[in-house]
Amino acid sequence: MQAVIFDMDGLLIDSEPMWKEAEQTVFSAVGVKVNESLSAQTASMTTQEVTQFWYQHFPWTGKSLQQVEQEVVDLVEKRISTQGIEMAGVTETLRFFQDKGFKIGLSTNAPARLIPVVLHTLGIADYFHATSSSEQEVEGKPHPAVYLSTVKKLNVDPANCIAFEDSASGIMAAKAAGLKVVAVPAEMDFDHPKYDNSHLKIRSLTDFNECHLEKLLKP
Repeated sequence: MQAVIFDMDGLLIDSEPMWKEAEQTVFSAVGVKVNESLSAQTASMTTQEVTQFWYQHFPWTGKSLQQVEQEVVDLVEKRISTQGIEMAGVTETLRFFQDKGFKIGLSTNAPARLIPVVLHTLGIADYFHATSSSEQEVEGKPHPAVYLSTVKKLNVDPANCIAFEDSASGIMAAKAAGLKVVAVPAEMDFDHPKYDNSHLKIRSLTDFNECHLEKLLKP
């Protein structure tokens, strides 16, 4: 193993509530009736896909889809900058891999402009050698493109790379790209079968240890 790639939202930073709040605020302002059942369908989408989703259900006038999308991202950026804190075990896990000489990357469905905001807010930017956003790919996760881009930037073979993911779509993307995948689901979803196709499942990054790495090194 030569490299490790992390997802961002929900894995490095607890930003999911910030996205929910921003979408509720911005989409409601243009007449969208945001509800839990429909919101559940947007959880793993890119911001552009989420905006298109709500427009299809509740078409609005007065603002373009791009304007509304940017308002959501602006609000999330503000929340991250002022309220963002790292998830448990993030710095320790990054240091663990850095000490072993791993190249470290990031692959996210979030807009590219939020990557440096998150990394600098959490004080972990110096750990990363390469980052990629699905915003600049043909499709977002579960398509493997964003992982393949980061692997290429790190100049490693996907088979020699580990991915850490908290979502089922992210696991699918990393596996399709040929990486070994560690699932770190939210506590309430830990036993859901959608995470069973990962190579390893842990409750928190704080749990990851030498034994887990040895398990991933096996063919």
